[in-house]
Amino acid sequence: MTIKKITPKELHERLQVEEKPVLLDVRDKEKYNQFHIEESLNIPKTNIFELEGLAEAKQLALPKDQEMIVTCTTGNSATKCAQILDAHHYNVTVLEGGLTAWKAYLSSLRDE
Repeated sequence: MTIKKITPKELHERLQVEEKPVLLDVRDKEKYNQFHIEESLNIPKTNIFELEGLAEAKQLALPKDQEMIVTCTTGNSATKCAQILDAHHYNVTVLEGGLTAWKAYLSSLRDE
């Protein structure tokens, strides 16, 4: 199973248009509160890991009919969470390089 990926540049462009994807940040609450992409939801990865191996997913407040961009610090936890969510039929894409790459991209825009 291959999980789709999106670059920070592609995500930035997508966030400029009307139909925005759902942003899911899977870091713990403390890290989320320090920095996150505006409008992102926060469901810690531990909550998502609990779904692994379950035939029926408990209800998460996440839409199955919309693309969801999953983020974390570097992309590793987001990829694992995306695999679990994908197995439960969510439409998921991972932010390549996570929020570290996102911050670097935003910084590069300011330097232009």
